[in-house]
Amino acid sequence: MNYRFQNLLGAPYRGGDAVITKNTHLISPVGNRISDTDLLKSQTVTLPIQCSSNISRLAASPDGTFLLAVDENRRCLFINLPRRAVLHRITFKHPVNALEFSPDGKFIAVGAGKLVQIWRSPGFRKEFFPFELVRTFADCDDKVTSLKWSPDSMYLLVGSKDLTARLFCVRKLKGGYNKPFLFLGHRDSVIGCFFGVEKGTNRVDRAYTVTRDSYIFSWGYSGDVENMGGKEPPAPGTPDRSNERTLDVNVKKRKELGDNEDEVEDGECFLHRGKWKLLSKDSFMQAPARLTSCDYHCGLDLLVVGFSNGVFGLYQMPDFVCIHLLSISKEKITSAVFNGLGNWLTFGCAKLGQLLVWEWKSESYILKQQGHYFDVNCLAYSPDSQLLATGADDNKVKVWTVSSGFCFVTFSEHTNAITALHFMANNHCLLSASLDGTVRAWDLFRYRNFRTFTTPSSRQFVSLTADQSSEVICAGTLDSFEIFVWSMKTGRLLDILSGHEGPVHGLMFSPTNGKQLACSTLDGQIHFWDPIDGLLMYTIEGRRDIAGGRLATDRRAAANSSSGKYFTTLCYSADGSYILAGGSSKFICLYDVAEQVLLRRFQITHNLSLDGVLDFLNSKKMTDAGPLDLIDDDDTDTEEGVDKQTRGKLGYDLPGSIANRGRPIIRTKCLRIAPTGRSFAAATTEGVLVYSTDETFIFDPTDLDIDVTPEAIDAALSEGLIKRALILSLRLNEDTLIKKCVFAASPADIPALASSIPFRYLQRLIEAFAGLLENCPHLEFILRWCQEICKSHGQSIQQNSRALLPTLKSLQKAITRMHQDLADTCASNEYMLSYLCSAGTRQKGSP
Repeated sequence: MNYRFQNLLGAPYRGGDAVITKNTHLISPVGNRISDTDLLKSQTVTLPIQCSSNISRLAASPDGTFLLAVDENRRCLFINLPRRAVLHRITFKHPVNALEFSPDGKFIAVGAGKLVQIWRSPGFRKEFFPFELVRTFADCDDKVTSLKWSPDSMYLLVGSKDLTARLFCVRKLKGGYNKPFLFLGHRDSVIGCFFGVEKGTNRVDRAYTVTRDSYIFSWGYSGDVENMGGKEPPAPGTPDRSNERTLDVNVKKRKELGDNEDEVEDGECFLHRGKWKLLSKDSFMQAPARLTSCDYHCGLDLLVVGFSNGVFGLYQMPDFVCIHLLSISKEKITSAVFNGLGNWLTFGCAKLGQLLVWEWKSESYILKQQGHYFDVNCLAYSPDSQLLATGADDNKVKVWTVSSGFCFVTFSEHTNAITALHFMANNHCLLSASLDGTVRAWDLFRYRNFRTFTTPSSRQFVSLTADQSSEVICAGTLDSFEIFVWSMKTGRLLDILSGHEGPVHGLMFSPTNGKQLACSTLDGQIHFWDPIDGLLMYTIEGRRDIAGGRLATDRRAAANSSSGKYFTTLCYSADGSYILAGGSSKFICLYDVAEQVLLRRFQITHNLSLDGVLDFLNSKKMTDAGPLDLIDDDDTDTEEGVDKQTRGKLGYDLPGSIANRGRPIIRTKCLRIAPTGRSFAAATTEGVLVYSTDETFIFDPTDLDIDVTPEAIDAALSEGLIKRALILSLRLNEDTLIKKCVFAASPADIPALASSIPFRYLQRLIEAFAGLLENCPHLEFILRWCQEICKSHGQSIQQNSRALLPTLKSLQKAITRMHQDLADTCASNEYMLSYLCSAGTRQKGSP
């Protein structure tokens, strides 16, 4: 089975920077992965790219093409977002606390420790070492906390933990080294620093610095100081510091770049040589809360700030007028950013896993997602494979749309951990079992709990199932070793089945051909039994297949350790031909039942922030006090709000509670295969991983050979062979070429072309039509294509409706939206046209 990673559910946000590209695409880190959310289409996908550890910093290029992702190990990936591919990699020598592209996209500013490094941005060309270090500023006395480019990409405003902000001139000036201008007077770390521009000329005339103790300083620029001779103007209370210097890195220039490209003539107006004065100092009045995140929109003069108590504020600058001051959480807001137009605000709360997009003018939510606070325990697919339900230790049940990756309902009536979930056959009812001693039935139409099943005395349920007719509900217990049977219609307890001598962890009604039973044992084997005769049919030895990595606290090597070398969750495919198995390991194994062979092994993550990923530990990190990674040497009072931007240990790190101080251990708690067999979901420490055989979200050519090229498509179009060009573009699976061939056809040729499309390319073509209807003016032309496709392939579409359902729904959604827009326009114009016609006839008939 050719499964591959498709999406990550259950954890929209885990900490780090969140950025918005092209005004409508939200890029957010999820552990060591990156999630891309289309806010207009309400769809999220997780890029098939993994960093070596949890991502701490993100930066997007101004045009939204490139993305920089830096993890906790200082390793950086340079990603092409449209292609979702890694172009280049680099490792920085110091922890990266700030990262930003220049407005012209040519440079990248990196705050690495105490240094500010200016790198030349790589391009699409293949180069041996694409990153070129242009300049390095070593003026800061403590680590850099924020960066901001000027609109002309000539200046850089840098905030540091040494209570100062510095204004650097990025380009080299004649006459030697020029000191940066220092903004002093802060009493705490500078969290954010921003440039303000003059409306008419778009020139920088002011600056803002925001500190951790909830103060904002407004600075005004009054022009160059005359007759200074290129020296820095004296600032009140600023001693002369002769030890400040710049480390100019002598890098060999590329041949196409001139040596004097960065040199600027003296005598021009330079911001860092001019006179700046403090205009105002304002307080946000949120003590004792600390300011943890901020952003400034230059065009609208708006400032948004987030605090450690979950409150955010929106202020109009430079008058410091409070527009909104609201609370969205009880935990620290770790990310607060504007989109390009300034009408949407994005907030992230790492500890709760919240990700919100809020439109401040209408005071409405564009996006509101929150993941599970603790690990997901159980999963359940709906019968049509469109919905996925998850239950976790945070007492919540969430239902997700698999195609969009969004959670649309959360049930929180349970008072203890969710242990089992089951969808009823009608697809509109969900059952959940919990350790609180109740089994609840949820209505997915009205989003309410319409029935609760209880026992005469308190019990803890760990397993759940229902028969095919949805009349009988059964649940197994953890403490009394009994099975309780209820009636779905009346809710009455029908029977209590006893006789087990241990907890009933597995419970399932036999399907029509239930002639095989699979069980996993602690010795790493999977036994297959004949339930009728009670005979062992065959055994799969999976001890070596499931063997995972070594924990930081393990005394033995991974090869000699017996922990984790067994399966804890099994799941049959719909036809029973293969079985998925997972456990306390980084691997998920796929076995062929008839041949008892391993078909494929999936590694669920490469995240080194989790325990159990490495097979061999680094002996350099072992100290007398134990592993270096488990020693918490952070000063939380000092680092609050500046560095602690990750989800962390979730607050359950009590003395003696967890051996490795709460560091997450990689494992798989539950596996479920979709009824259609085209995807499966795994509840892991990273979240709910969805693997699918659908190839709809990245470049994936089908039936590709040496003749299928863009040049061949262009040649066919020039010769008038529209059918051949369209088939070649569908085989190449390139969106722009498919649309080009669609528009090359004449309306008279559409019926013949529609009937000649092979069915295996039909889904890709319908997806192209759905995308064209969103932003294409040729509405009648595209609808004619859709009509002829339905006429020619109606029977095939009906027979394969389950596989084509997501694509058909997206097409229906696009057509419905276009119909509503046209209906509103026509309704408003109908009376205007009738009035004009009547006015014309009245004028002709008048004497």
